[in-house]
Amino acid sequence: MLDILQYSFFSNALVSVVLISICAAIIGTYIITRRLVAISGGITHACFGGLGMGYFFGINPIAAAAVVAVLSSVGVEWMSSRFRLREDSAIAVIWSLGMAVGVLFVFMTPGYVPELNAFLFGNILTVSVADLVTFGIYTAILIAFFALYFRQIVVCAFDRDFATVIGMHTRFISYAMTVLVAVCIVLTIRLVGIMLLMSMLSLPMMTAEIFYHRFRPIMILSAVISLLTSVAGLMMSAIVDVPCSAMIVLIMAGVFIIARAGREIWLRTTT
Repeated sequence: MLDILQYSFFSNALVSVVLISICAAIIGTYIITRRLVAISGGITHACFGGLGMGYFFGINPIAAAAVVAVLSSVGVEWMSSRFRLREDSAIAVIWSLGMAVGVLFVFMTPGYVPELNAFLFGNILTVSVADLVTFGIYTAILIAFFALYFRQIVVCAFDRDFATVIGMHTRFISYAMTVLVAVCIVLTIRLVGIMLLMSMLSLPMMTAEIFYHRFRPIMILSAVISLLTSVAGLMMSAIVDVPCSAMIVLIMAGVFIIARAGREIWLRTTT
């Protein structure tokens, strides 16, 4: 098993798993706390529109998806605050519109789109050194932003109205976090794909919430869970020769079920 670490594609995948696990834990804790899990699905499917336009116009599909993701996330935040529109309604609009645009442009693209399955279902073994550099830069920016504005982020995540009343700059924090969420989603597409991304942004945090109810402990424990399950999924997928993304999500779901069942059994035996 250790021999496979000698291959650059596998070592790149392992490093990317570490970086994205940290990012997904931080971003996932925020969207779980704000009850915005659906926004990850909305932006993820909106990215499909960017991918379709990227292929049709002959530009980098990841760059196009990043632009669409950022515009979509900022659009959701703007519509919910400017027009008093419920965020879940705005997300539904972005979700359906992104998928429709993506399907349209993929259909109009001449020939076969060879990398489309990789974006839909993930192909972590194709991660390059350039991707790792991008992941590393984003991780550093995300950690630095949280270190500078941690208190404001936590207050906005739990009660944005209260944060506004006490004079916090909630608009800056909200827009900055929506952009960081969008960028995280775009970068993570290469890890688990569009179809399975929501699980990685929610399952580790749901597991951590079984044991903790404060923002910082949940974020730390979810990062540990995400890292361990992702590395385990990568290793097991190499052994049994199955898609890595599916294995990671299955392990995460299994850990959540075991933790929840164990918690219930422990509560019953102690009461």
